[in-house]
Amino acid sequence: MYHLVVFVSGGGTTLQSIIDCIKKKELDCEISLVISNSPDAYALERAKKAGIETYVIQNKTAENIDLELENVLNHYEIDLIVLAGYLKKIGSNLVDKYTIINTHPSLIPKFCGKGMYGMKVHQAVVEAGEKISGATVHYVNNHYDEGNIISQTKIDVLPTDTADDVAEKVKAVEKIQLIEVIRDLSKK
Repeated sequence: MYHLVVFVSGGGTTLQSIIDCIKKKELDCEISLVISNSPDAYALERAKKAGIETYVIQNKTAENIDLELENVLNHYEIDLIVLAGYLKKIGSNLVDKYTIINTHPSLIPKFCGKGMYGMKVHQAVVEAGEKISGATVHYVNNHYDEGNIISQTKIDVLPTDTADDVAEKVKAVEKIQLIEVIRDLSKK
């Protein structure tokens, strides 16, 4: 069995996609733990409904968070950490110890880095007049959105598209792409 830990900050629609694919036996994986930096993240409720253990980060400083998470994760068998809408930087202790992937709602290296997440990305795409955007799954390193790219999926951006339109198109391909990447990594 391939063991996942999923980090979340918000609603958890990507987490739900992973849970659903596991239930449908489309992924031969188990989510050992869901971690959030926000006690109010709806993703925690999704995890609890699926019978998955959850953990809310207690510390506030990056260095302390890194140590806290290292201590928590030492109690789990982990093959892969998946950042699914997790909005905090991962510390060196975790980056050095685990394989970590992130899904980002643009075609890296465009529209990424610190502060570029969610609707901010899609608004920037529209304002720049881009004709193509998409989603990227990449390995996590010590810099925002600079790890090696695993997979990218493109979507067309029409001249009439709003940031909301781009967001919907990206979300549709992002979840499929992430599941494919997890499936491929679990078979290695």
